[in-house]
Amino acid sequence: MKKSILSLSVLGLLASACGSAEKGDTEKESVQEEVAVKTETASQEEWTPLFNGQNLDGWTSYNKETVGPAWKVEDGVLYLDASNKENWQVNGGGDIVTDKVYGNFHLKLDWKISENGNSGIIFLVQELDKYKHSWNTGPEYQLLDNDGHPDGKIEKHRTGDLYDLIKATEEAENPVGEWNTSEIIVNQGKLTFKLNGVTTVETTLWNDSWNELIANSKFKNTEGFGQYQEGKIALQDHGNNVWFKNIMIKEL
Repeated sequence: MKKSILSLSVLGLLASACGSAEKGDTEKESVQEEVAVKTETASQEEWTPLFNGQNLDGWTSYNKETVGPAWKVEDGVLYLDASNKENWQVNGGGDIVTDKVYGNFHLKLDWKISENGNSGIIFLVQELDKYKHSWNTGPEYQLLDNDGHPDGKIEKHRTGDLYDLIKATEEAENPVGEWNTSEIIVNQGKLTFKLNGVTTVETTLWNDSWNELIANSKFKNTEGFGQYQEGKIALQDHGNNVWFKNIMIKEL
């Protein structure tokens, strides 16, 4: 009888210990989940949408007060409808730029390009009368149908390149017509491009090496190109259909 009672006591202690361990594990997991949720929420709160999914509030065509009618919004997607080129002066779009200026930032967006299409994300753009185009001052993250567009045959002109300046270290674009995620990070003079999670470009802005890159590019005689340390974000009208969504920015 004593042995049985002892056995039951041991079993009871073991069950209690296991229960305590399980409870401890559950509480630990609960805390971890709570921390993860709070971290994710805080992270989400740091991002500011640049496109509300409904209209073009916060954007204008470059050096204009409105947006060209070729830029449209449908089902939460901002896109350039380049199908009507017969009267582009009336029905065209032009590059569109943010209302706000950004210095150190992390930009993230989803995009897809049409077959044989060409577009880009231009940043540190100066919207001044003396500059006729957004690319007069802003470097460009190239968006391209690499296989279909003629620029695909030109080094430093392919998707994920710093246009005409630095070739992507790796090509990570999805097939034409599929969505991609691109990121541009400018932070204390450091520039990083990412494409679908892959880092394609890393460089330093505004030093001697940067100026040498420009001097060896098509922008060598473009006064002001790549010299400004803050500016607007531009989406390029290159005359081809292009789609954007989930456009957001985090100021650093």
